[in-house]
Amino acid sequence: MNEIYNLNNSERSEKITTALLLAAGTGSRLSPLTNDAPKCLTRVNEIEILGRLIETLHHYKFTRLVIVIGPFEQQIRDYLESVSKNITIEYIVSPLYKTTNNIYSLWMAREKIKESFVLIESDLIFKSSLLEEMLVPNKIAVSHILPWMNGTTISIDKQLSSKVTAINLGDSSTSDTNFKTVNICSFSPESWRKVSKRLGSWISKGKVNSYYEAVFSEMVADGSLNFECVYFDNEFWYEIDTIEDLHECKKNMLHTKQPLLAVV
Repeated sequence: MNEIYNLNNSERSEKITTALLLAAGTGSRLSPLTNDAPKCLTRVNEIEILGRLIETLHHYKFTRLVIVIGPFEQQIRDYLESVSKNITIEYIVSPLYKTTNNIYSLWMAREKIKESFVLIESDLIFKSSLLEEMLVPNKIAVSHILPWMNGTTISIDKQLSSKVTAINLGDSSTSDTNFKTVNICSFSPESWRKVSKRLGSWISKGKVNSYYEAVFSEMVADGSLNFECVYFDNEFWYEIDTIEDLHECKKNMLHTKQPLLAVV
């Protein structure tokens, strides 16, 4: 498949075929399910979270998955070996997963990836078709805030409804910050070089327990990072952090009219 997309800078590029997955967290809020298994292998309606993602990557003909892992390393390796098919899997093992946050996991990938890629968190379930618009660089997935959502929000340019003007850490309900990040974004090589450099600056200052969203927020504010929104509002997606999230996700999936997974 050699589909061509128009980029914002009028350049043309083949679609992204590399994904970076962050899966080094302990998933403590999903205990006891994560006492003996990684969060990404939690089954949701009989399919593992990671399995759903791999099927989506197969559908869009991804060729490479770089995954940052910590606990239960062998379980993840064994699982991916059984489902990866023609996707090349490359592992980054974080020895400090117990004492660092996702900023450190993202920083660890700085030398591993040089091409355009999609960054995905390992606790997301989403309809496969939603990824299609993320297959060009410098996009960020967002959704109107619903009652169950919390965390990082964005502000958008009121004249250019897809341009991100600010990434706001913590909860917000003001009129210009009514979009929640979905924890999927894409980068061009140039943007990734800038992000890697800024991540390194934070890590060198010992800020290993920060969220990478704080770095993105700083860079959007000073104009060194630009994102355009991809809206996930009209289709199913869910972020699973807790047992309650898992139950709600399963319940909501029962009411989804179309299958979440594309036919591969």
